[in-house]
Amino acid sequence: MLPHLIAPGFALLALASTLAIAAEPLRITGLQRCGDVLSAVQQQWCVSTRGLAQGTPGVHLDGHVLPAARVTRDGDTLRLNLDTARLDSGPLWLQDAGGQASNPVWLSLKASHVVPAGPGEVAKNMDGLTTYVDLVSLLIEERHDGLQEAQRLADKYGAKVVGAIAPLNVYQLRLPVSDLVQRDAMVLRLGSEVSVDAVVIEESAPEKGEEREPADAQARPGGEEWAANRFMDAVNFYQRRIPARDAAVPVSPVRIGVIERDVDFDAPDFADYLGPCRGERPRTCLYARDADKPDGHGSTVAGVLAARWEQGGNTGFLRGLDPASPGFEVIVERNSDAGITANIAASVNLVEDGVRVLNWSWGIHRVGAKNVEGDEVDSLVRSGLAMSGYEELLEEFFLWLRKEHPDVVVINSAGNGASYSGTDEYRLPSSFVTEQLLVVGGHQRSERPVAVDDPAYVVKRAASNIDARVDITAAACVQASTAQADQRGEVHCGTSYATPMVAGVVAAMLSINPRLQPEQLRLLLRRSAMTLGGEGDFEPMDAEDLTAPILPSERNYQLNDKDVGRSARLDMHKALDLAVQSRDRVR
Repeated sequence: MLPHLIAPGFALLALASTLAIAAEPLRITGLQRCGDVLSAVQQQWCVSTRGLAQGTPGVHLDGHVLPAARVTRDGDTLRLNLDTARLDSGPLWLQDAGGQASNPVWLSLKASHVVPAGPGEVAKNMDGLTTYVDLVSLLIEERHDGLQEAQRLADKYGAKVVGAIAPLNVYQLRLPVSDLVQRDAMVLRLGSEVSVDAVVIEESAPEKGEEREPADAQARPGGEEWAANRFMDAVNFYQRRIPARDAAVPVSPVRIGVIERDVDFDAPDFADYLGPCRGERPRTCLYARDADKPDGHGSTVAGVLAARWEQGGNTGFLRGLDPASPGFEVIVERNSDAGITANIAASVNLVEDGVRVLNWSWGIHRVGAKNVEGDEVDSLVRSGLAMSGYEELLEEFFLWLRKEHPDVVVINSAGNGASYSGTDEYRLPSSFVTEQLLVVGGHQRSERPVAVDDPAYVVKRAASNIDARVDITAAACVQASTAQADQRGEVHCGTSYATPMVAGVVAAMLSINPRLQPEQLRLLLRRSAMTLGGEGDFEPMDAEDLTAPILPSERNYQLNDKDVGRSARLDMHKALDLAVQSRDRVR
């Protein structure tokens, strides 16, 4: 074929390609610290995008447009140079020359950042688990200057400090090792240093992972499940009671942190969260990296809090409160893909950025943990070596939380191993006993035609972890978001999705009474709870018990109350009612 006949074909292909690119929506898919991650004054951030048109877009951070000199572009990646003395943490979003806006993400200027291992920097250990080869984190004794001591140890062992969770005195080192034998030998030497409390070894694959039930677990339709927690009654109560003419309740904005990776902003459930959220009228705001599918773990968890209504798929509780909302901010953030260490780094940053409620829909089991049938748990397991480091890291986090931020509450999933939540021999972090940690189990609708407040209205979800460390249960099944409007979402089940039900109602309670402390929130949740299961006798837990039994003190000290001894089931409506009543008692 002659050249002059080939050229038009190529021109048409190029035009089609250009139109396809132009039609792709503008999205932020990644946000990571780059350059010197230990620099506190000048921070560099790398923003990964898709759908970016020609030229450099406008970059908006916390309501301000960054100067063009602070932004450089390299293909689909933007590099931001930020002066922390002049800026605050806040939502970041992009706007191209055509006016198209991206999804907003939360950029924290706090000091906690850790780096993940790449696919070539991990190996299988003796338990068959993926573990980081050359990245470990040191928990430095609090009497030492953490950075200075970490640098001294790095120089001593030929390592390099590459990350930090500064408020916890935790510093991440890249070791000069090439295999697990060398790593373990160096870990022993580092652990023997008198200034080192613990060495945290990460056992997480660099690819995505999530805590949901096995695919073959029995599921139930998600639509009616939330009736067991009086979801709609709670929404109706908030919308009507808060602006009541005779006795309006003043409400305060609340910031919620969700430790997840991303949310699909192409889904109808989240499509109207693009661009700036803050306006003249308070509303629910959602900040997250963009995902590539609507029914991912992060989209489903965040959707329980913030999905649009009447679009099919998920339905967000806080979004339903918008007519009377003080302005809820839902921040989906995970710092990096560096496993549990990144979860804690993100949590520390979010707390320092003003988050009152943290949603942890994740957890890990120790290798060898047994379920209620006596079989070994085979999901989300970690070696004893890794668990000991995680335990020290989590303990330091909760000690810091109690000292510096005693009003923050963490809502954690009980887990889906049909095992026990109350001992570190089985699961972290739910085994920690602290007023600032609430643990959530899962239930499902029974087939019995009884009233909603009847204990037989629901049954324990078979996969849900149990025991007295579980504070309360919520519906375990939810409809995921969909790619098209007005479609019915696939049903996902697990304690991961029960957890944001509790986190959402706790956030709403705090909006009504910001003075409520974590121990008071737990008390109100338990006092308002409905029940499930048979009568308890306060004997050691068996396979039918799910939560700590309701005590007479949680029922006005009535020893003969029908609820005493049973497991607690979330009642969202009554919890909000008690929060309103608490305004006159908690000051």
